[in-house]
Amino acid sequence: MSTDHLCHQSAHRSGPSRRGFLALSGLGLGVALTAAGCSASSSSSTATLDGKTVTGAVDGDFWDRSTLHTVKVVFDTDDYDAMIETYASSQDKTWIEADVEIDGNVFEKVGMKLKGNSSLRSLAGDNGGGPGGNAPGGAATASDGGGDDTTSTTQGTTASNGGGAAGGGAIQGDDEGDGSISADDPTGLPWLIRLDKYTDGQSYSGRSDFVVRGNNTDTSLNEAVALDVLSLAKVPAETYAFTRFSVNGADAKLRLVLDLPDDSAWNADTFDSKGATFKADADGDYSYRGDTADDYADAFDAEFLADGLSEDTAFTALGAFLQFLNESEDADFASELPDKLDVEGFATYLAVQDLVKNTDDIDGPGNNSYLHYDPDSEKWTVVAWDQNLSFGGMGGMGGGGGQGGQGFPGGGTMPSDGGGAMPSGGPMQGGGASDAGGTPPQGAPQPPTGAGDQGAPTGQDDQTDQSTQGGAAQGGPRGGMGGGRGGNILSERFRADSTFSALYDSTLASVKEAVYTSGDATDRLNALVSLLTKDASDLVTDDEIQSDAETISTVITG
Repeated sequence: MSTDHLCHQSAHRSGPSRRGFLALSGLGLGVALTAAGCSASSSSSTATLDGKTVTGAVDGDFWDRSTLHTVKVVFDTDDYDAMIETYASSQDKTWIEADVEIDGNVFEKVGMKLKGNSSLRSLAGDNGGGPGGNAPGGAATASDGGGDDTTSTTQGTTASNGGGAAGGGAIQGDDEGDGSISADDPTGLPWLIRLDKYTDGQSYSGRSDFVVRGNNTDTSLNEAVALDVLSLAKVPAETYAFTRFSVNGADAKLRLVLDLPDDSAWNADTFDSKGATFKADADGDYSYRGDTADDYADAFDAEFLADGLSEDTAFTALGAFLQFLNESEDADFASELPDKLDVEGFATYLAVQDLVKNTDDIDGPGNNSYLHYDPDSEKWTVVAWDQNLSFGGMGGMGGGGGQGGQGFPGGGTMPSDGGGAMPSGGPMQGGGASDAGGTPPQGAPQPPTGAGDQGAPTGQDDQTDQSTQGGAAQGGPRGGMGGGRGGNILSERFRADSTFSALYDSTLASVKEAVYTSGDATDRLNALVSLLTKDASDLVTDDEIQSDAETISTVITG
């Protein structure tokens, strides 16, 4: 915790004072903060970490999926307030210092920051007006928590003592997979925890980075099962653990925690610590911009570089690959792509994303993907990231934070081999199923828009069957799809080529047989249902577990 705060408290005494917590709304970025107090009167809400203090690399079984794990966080509320204020005004995600207890092991001086992109914009009021919201330029704040006193101001609406914005409490914001989030509730926010941010060498169960995921279902079963399907299909992705997660002594919530491809240990396990791993930015795209890191400042971040591999070399390789994707002729694309990309792996990645009905993959509005470069083979691999909209998660498949109530919104039947309910007018609307029997390519093609902020996606993801097209979707193979709106030049050209399309078709059929028809995915789902029913009954209800499980099962067995 920062030592420059006059009101700094020991991590084992810092309480969850609500005086600085915020409720934000409106299109504007205005924020009113009330100074957090530091008197002994907050002792009634002090939080403690009761585990054993540890340091260095600590062994553990955190990734054991048969157990519900525990993560407790304590941080200074002044630091939290400042972090929220910074994000609300600039969208910069700054680090704060915390103490973190994981399965009884207390790691001191740990780094935490908000994790996410479009899903966090509601904290800056990007969701607009409506009940509890304000006109552009307005803001709603909660200075002290508790009551519902309201005072009208020229800049918006202030709840001077309330627990949320006037007219209905804290704005829940754009529901793009993370459900309803509020600065009033840090236990419910998406977080990145980095054990070695301020203390070198700290790790647990082989990882230093832990991502506390958001979800618009109460159980997060959709993302967990999707990650299991990726694992069964041998697609590079993350592992996970179900946890009881709490911040500053608040009531625990059921949260899914993942590892992260940024982590050097993840790269050691997945790619033998070779090469470079890049994360695609949510507001970026796969257009060719040049050959330097500065050229891709708004599109790609180099999250891992192997020893001996310079950033200049890595970005030169990235630029060459993207130039090929955007500028090569169709014949050259078809003949040379297998020398530059793990095409079998990419076909498997696409097949799994279609099988789990993920509307937010490489083609989706968040540009969600990592790229890994192997300098020995000079090939690229697509790494899966962000599965919390799988199995109909865009509409809220029974979660309290979702907007569609039980099941897929609108009902209906999904026109694909995966079966399952289909949202009428929902994210999979438009177009027909592909010739492979799976869902059509995800993400409606958009004209090139560059790397600027594209605004909040609408949740509609019109489908275009490109298997019969002679080239890439509109925008062309040289266009590059704009970030934040869906569409990806690699997947579009891949699906448009007859050879790669046939590879996708055969891969979809084989993966479905191996993972769904075999019963392996159903076994994983049943095991998770059993875990949550047995160990998380105080966090989620049996009805919520069964509702989410039935929706997933319908897709798997359809």
